[in-house]
Amino acid sequence: MAANQGGRTRRRLSTEERREQLLAVGARLFSESPYDDVWIEQVAEIAGVSRGLLYHYFPTKRDFFAAVVECESERILRMSAAVPGVPVRDQLAGGLDTFLEYVQTHAHGYRAFHRADAAGDQAVRRVYQRALAAQERQILAALAVDPEFGPACEGRPEMRLAVRGWLAFTTSVCLEWLRGTELSREQVRELCARALLGVLAP
Repeated sequence: MAANQGGRTRRRLSTEERREQLLAVGARLFSESPYDDVWIEQVAEIAGVSRGLLYHYFPTKRDFFAAVVECESERILRMSAAVPGVPVRDQLAGGLDTFLEYVQTHAHGYRAFHRADAAGDQAVRRVYQRALAAQERQILAALAVDPEFGPACEGRPEMRLAVRGWLAFTTSVCLEWLRGTELSREQVRELCARALLGVLAP
């Protein structure tokens, strides 16, 4: 335990806890400003650590932003994971509701994740594109084994592009929703659900 100037003690963070703290600060800053406008010194100051310690965890700014994007990608994949054995139609509304709750709760991280596509750094963009490809594969895999949609998707090479388009649509809707619209979470959920079902229609 270390004492601060006010005489109170504060718990030292473990390596993993410190890393999570830095990623949370990064998610907020990258969600509010373009990549080039975020300074490592600013991250270190907000987190209350030295610049050297931050570089110990993330050797470059590119590594730091890529880690923020990967962290949010893992969250999104967990939120959107299909439940084995449950028909897609039955779990669609609940899955979207859970996902939209994540979008609201982790708004900074969600925005930061999608800002990566506009980053000038090609290495960061590749991290983002790999994350989107993982989401796409996850959805297609769930559809392929679904009793209702599996046969309809079989032999339709356009389905991959259709799912990719639905992900882009859902992203645009969620980002606009976070900016402030009159739509409730339930209305956004229904909008996204209807869009996916429309994509899947033969």
